[in-house]
This record gives sequence, structure tokens and C-alpha cells, in this order.
Amino acid sequence: MISHFMSRQFLGFLITGGLAACVNFGSRIVYNRWLDFSSSVVLAYLTGMITAFVLARVFVFTESTQSVQRSAGFFVLVNGVAVVQTWAISMGLYYLLPIAGVKQFVPEIAHAVGVAVPVFTSYIGHKRFSFK
Repeated sequence: MISHFMSRQFLGFLITGGLAACVNFGSRIVYNRWLDFSSSVVLAYLTGMITAFVLARVFVFTESTQSVQRSAGFFVLVNGVAVVQTWAISMGLYYLLPIAGVKQFVPEIAHAVGVAVPVFTSYIGHKRFSFK
């Protein structure tokens, strides 16, 4: 299992995923100007997910033989699991960080950790299902 993470493909996934995470993170800040934190996290995740799909399809999983529609369907399912992870971690930290004494950048820290956690589970899911 660890060999999956020691590959050029995983490195490409990290780079394209990093770009998508930046889109996710940045768009949450924009959405948060008009919406509450929880809704902003979910909408930002969707924005990042669309970015991630396009980048992964074009640059990472180039040998996929599945149709775009089938890949997109599995991509949404894998990311459905990841958005739950992202939301739960972000919301948990949003409330726990102030209790732990963190006063500055609480939404940013909570969301950044929430976005980072599903990287490994998402890679395996996309490799096995979305872009096989």
C-alpha cells in the first residue's frame, strides 16, 4: 500500500491536488463574505473538486480508459466521502481551537487541516475507481 505513495503519479496528484486545494481554500474566503462558515466550506469544496477533476484527468491519470462520465461519477462518490471528512474536521477544529487557546486565524487553520486530511484516502479512491 505504501508503494502507491512513492510514485510519480502520486507526486502529480499532490501537485494538482495542491492547486485544487488552493482554489478550495481561496474560494472559501470569498464565499465566507456572504455565507456562514459551514456553507462556505461546502461550496468551496465543490469549487475545488471541479478543479481537481479537470487537473487529475488531464495531468495525473492520463492512462484512464473510462469515459469522462463514468470517471466523473466515481470522482463525485470518492469526493463525497472526502467532503464529509473535510467538513467534520473543519467544524471540529473551528470549535476546538478557541477552547485550546488559539484566537487568530481559527477558520483558516480549521479549514486548511480539513482540506489536507483526505489527500491519502482520495488518491486511493481515485486510482481504484475514478480513473482506473
